[in-house]
Amino acid sequence: MTAAVFFGCAFVAFGPALALYILTIATEPLRIIFLIVGAFFWLISLLLSSIVWFMARTITGNRDGPTQKYLLIFGVLISVLIQEMFRFAYYRLLKKANEGLKTINPDETAPSIQLLAYVSGLGFGIMSGVFSFVNTLSDSLGPGTVGIHGDSPQFFLNSAFMTLVIILLHMFWGIVFFDGCEKKKWFAPVAVLLTHLLVSALTFISPHYGISLVSAYLILVVMGIWAFFVAGGSCRSLKLCLLCQDKDFLLLNQRSR
Repeated sequence: MTAAVFFGCAFVAFGPALALYILTIATEPLRIIFLIVGAFFWLISLLLSSIVWFMARTITGNRDGPTQKYLLIFGVLISVLIQEMFRFAYYRLLKKANEGLKTINPDETAPSIQLLAYVSGLGFGIMSGVFSFVNTLSDSLGPGTVGIHGDSPQFFLNSAFMTLVIILLHMFWGIVFFDGCEKKKWFAPVAVLLTHLLVSALTFISPHYGISLVSAYLILVVMGIWAFFVAGGSCRSLKLCLLCQDKDFLLLNQRSR
């Protein structure tokens, strides 16, 4: 049973991201590099957040009670702010890299900013999901029984679905964030920051999994629709794609084979 929980939760949390990687990134070396660098940027943001957390814990003297609660809220706030700062830094880096590629080889088409945003966002999301869920996933192998002391027996499954939503949100956040920076629409990065804070705050009500998961997936739907349209999508293109009538999409798949 523990093996079934382990593999089931692993595929729920990382299955869609793995499929996206295999279908859209694995065959392009440049995209793989951008994804790895994006994951590395998220790791650096985690390192800085950990340093700030350690300093705050040291200053407060590791006190218990309400101090720890406010310290946890402070840690989440700082972590989200640092992550979005590094997302902006990565946008600036990719912008420079794109311009460099055009200068070196003007005849070759440089990757679009939407593609770079998608790849970098997926890199952020995968690394975030791995660090947030890997310890919980290892505990699912046992020993022990979840819920024996009155807790939710669906803890691992709920954690897997929350990890999934975080991974996909990072992908959508990246697309919306980069588009806002590219077009100087600064409300988009602000919206990404606020929704990131909101989703992170939902984890504070972890025993109420229904509320946190439903709210997080509603935000996911809104950000997904927003990302779809800023990436150049339309209702017509979505309809053609679903009906397998999009000639550009079909030709692209044919060339990739």
